[in-house]
Amino acid sequence: MPSYEIEIILSRQLADSLSMPVFITDTEGNLIYYNEPAEEILGKRFEESGVMPVEEWGKIFKPVDEFKNPLSPEDLPLVKTLRNVYPYHKTFWIESLQGKTQKISVTSFPIIGRSGNFSGGIAIFWKDERL
Repeated sequence: MPSYEIEIILSRQLADSLSMPVFITDTEGNLIYYNEPAEEILGKRFEESGVMPVEEWGKIFKPVDEFKNPLSPEDLPLVKTLRNVYPYHKTFWIESLQGKTQKISVTSFPIIGRSGNFSGGIAIFWKDERL
């Protein structure tokens, strides 16, 4: 396992204690961790998928907008956060690896250390059951 800055390590520890699904990426967009609640929505354990580049995780869950138009990775909140080092939010649909379509809301924000260094990004998401 590569060594990560303390802010990433602490973010992973926080994600492990949350009941909400969480993605954590490095600054390059590699998905370096997702927690157990995220595994339930996505349909695959992190230990099975491992680290994924943005080109893979940005498409593997087939994100689409309300009109069923595919979303490119660049349209996803976490990718925008990584590009602009700024928080974003969006509601859209994904298809789990088991083929189940779900509406989710995603809020992402940058991980910035005490020294001001940008270390990566976090996305917290949940099933959006509103009509």
